[in-house]
Amino acid sequence: QLQLVESGGGLVQPGGSLRLSCAASGFSLDLYAIGWFREAPGKEREGVSCITSSSRSTVYADSVKGRFTISRDNAKNTVYLQMDALEPEDTAVYYCATLYTCGPINTMSDYGMTYLGKGTLVTVSS
Repeated sequence: QLQLVESGGGLVQPGGSLRLSCAASGFSLDLYAIGWFREAPGKEREGVSCITSSSRSTVYADSVKGRFTISRDNAKNTVYLQMDALEPEDTAVYYCATLYTCGPINTMSDYGMTYLGKGTLVTVSS
């Protein structure tokens, strides 16, 4: 079965950290750019970050720049999103998706989204 599975979400206090993982099963991630998206309650899904297949280029939303770091380990068929200095506004379901390339963060989903995971919930609250 071809799928992406996100993990690593949970409840964290403001200022805390989490590392999300996006693992592929049934196919190899190394041909794809990988994007992270999030959807907060009552809001539309938005692009958070993206990394190209070669890891040479990364893109971040302004709201997370300097706090989140995207990386990948193609040998483990996994992409990571390290989230530091978390804020209550970061509360959302986080999804990863395969893309042909990393386009502009606001239109990232237009760049050949093929596989989309079911998401992992991140809650930032005291």
